[in-house]
Amino acid sequence: MRKETRTVVYDEELHMEAYRFEGIMQSFPKHFHEYYVIGLVESGERRLSCRNQEYSIHPGSILLFNPGDSHACVQTDDGTLDYRALNISRDTMLELAAEITGNRSLPGFSPAVIRDEEAVCYLRPLHEMMMNGSSELGKEENLLFLLSLLIQKYGQPFEECIPECRKEIEKACAFMEAHYTEHLCLEQICRHTGLSKSTLLRAFTKSKGVTPYCYLENIRICAARRLLEQGVTPVDAALQTGFSDQSHFTNYFSRFIGLPPGVYRGIFLRKDETGDTKP
Repeated sequence: MRKETRTVVYDEELHMEAYRFEGIMQSFPKHFHEYYVIGLVESGERRLSCRNQEYSIHPGSILLFNPGDSHACVQTDDGTLDYRALNISRDTMLELAAEITGNRSLPGFSPAVIRDEEAVCYLRPLHEMMMNGSSELGKEENLLFLLSLLIQKYGQPFEECIPECRKEIEKACAFMEAHYTEHLCLEQICRHTGLSKSTLLRAFTKSKGVTPYCYLENIRICAARRLLEQGVTPVDAALQTGFSDQSHFTNYFSRFIGLPPGVYRGIFLRKDETGDTKP
């Protein structure tokens, strides 16, 4: 079996992450990110579900995930997945969009899967320069050309990509975001929203694309990422974000992020100690 390789680099100049998964057979359960993801499939075939739509992804497919987009993927062939991607925070995307369009508003990309050779010609060398720690002018040029193309061809106001939510579902999300460090049960969320358990589950899943429990675990994973980036140990990150035990936290983090929490934390420790962002 081909050896799996997972590499993540944080680019201080561009203020974003680049990562590369090679030889991966792992499936990713339904989840979402609080940041944008722009990815390129180099090899492997998968079935992707995103925003309640199904896509077949193949070599050359570009994936565009907005913050909050619920998505999952499973392998559909005998080959392994080779995949490179950029993680871009909302703040960084806001600055880039203002530079490109002159308007300080977040873009929303649609559809979630595209085929665009011109975009590939910008994305692949940009990613390679980030992984190699390059500070060449071409790195920023490729980023601006890539996002200019994506915004022009596939962009719309970000708010239009967010499905309408009932007031009760918004209250449920706000409640979980405020109390994610605690042990929550469905009954508590129902009391807060005024919905029955069955109504809450149906309405929430239809609106968000994930169950309330999955949404809560995603909130916890996002909070744990921020703690790990600050140097907090995996044990303390698990305790501070409401996970029941270290094993539960490690399994969830690895499934959703693709890296164990200790490895993810090490990326930022080495960056702080040496300035070298390569794992």
